[in-house]
Amino acid sequence: MQMFYSTEKIILTIGLMSAVTYLPRFLPLLFLSGRKMSPALRIWLSYVPVAVLAALLGPALFYNRRKADPTSFFKYLFLGSPSLFCRALVTRNMFFTVLAGMASAALLRIML
Repeated sequence: MQMFYSTEKIILTIGLMSAVTYLPRFLPLLFLSGRKMSPALRIWLSYVPVAVLAALLGPALFYNRRKADPTSFFKYLFLGSPSLFCRALVTRNMFFTVLAGMASAALLRIML
């Protein structure tokens, strides 16, 4: 059974999805841009990108649904190590952390 959607529904869906994506980023910026934040709050907010990256990568690194062999754990640990090293010790830059992870994934694909 094929479903056909009208152009209006597609445009409305794209508009609503854009609003749902954009508003959570814009509203804090709007409300916090003119306010003075305490140093403790600034330090706490600096850990948010690291926590988000860990929440996204943790399940992928330590849980593999396709295979239940222990070698896959070490492969993913090998993939995550350069990113962790880059983030924690060297650059403290999210862009270079993702770049290091992509480079280690490419290297692993070439090696295997």
